[in-house]
Amino acid sequence: MPKKSQTRYGIEITKPHSKEMYTHNDEIAYEMKSILRSEINEAYMRAIGTLAASGGMDKGEKDLRKIGTAIEGSGYGDGYDFDEIKDNILNTLTNIENWSLHQEYGYLCSEGIVPKLSKKMLGFDKATDGCWDCYWEEEVGREEYSQSDEALLKRHKTKLSSESIKEQK
Repeated sequence: MPKKSQTRYGIEITKPHSKEMYTHNDEIAYEMKSILRSEINEAYMRAIGTLAASGGMDKGEKDLRKIGTAIEGSGYGDGYDFDEIKDNILNTLTNIENWSLHQEYGYLCSEGIVPKLSKKMLGFDKATDGCWDCYWEEEVGREEYSQSDEALLKRHKTKLSSESIKEQK
């Protein structure tokens, strides 16, 4: 009996990945990277004290190091300055593969550093909706977002809008 094909978001899930799956995953990766860049810069500004935010400089430093560990796969000890950490993370983020971003964004989402997205990447794992590190909105609907997810998403959309306005100038 042939295996029944699965679809999600109107895209058939195939092995190897189809062109539609690659395009979809690239779009999700772009959104993830935009949010992560914004969060890296905010954590950096909190860590050096130029941005007053809840948690203060200590939380900024912890978030910056946590993002660095997730994205780069290794941590930063006390010998690294914040500029070096931020620059290394941003460089790695530019070149990160989608499968790795898929895994690490889920971890950062579970830590409350980044918001959930409306869709997930396709074809990388068999993670189910509702798993501890799922970074996507469940198919049931928008009600699945918690209030903290809504606040994170709103904060990042505001930052992304203001960043694009700066880029246009």
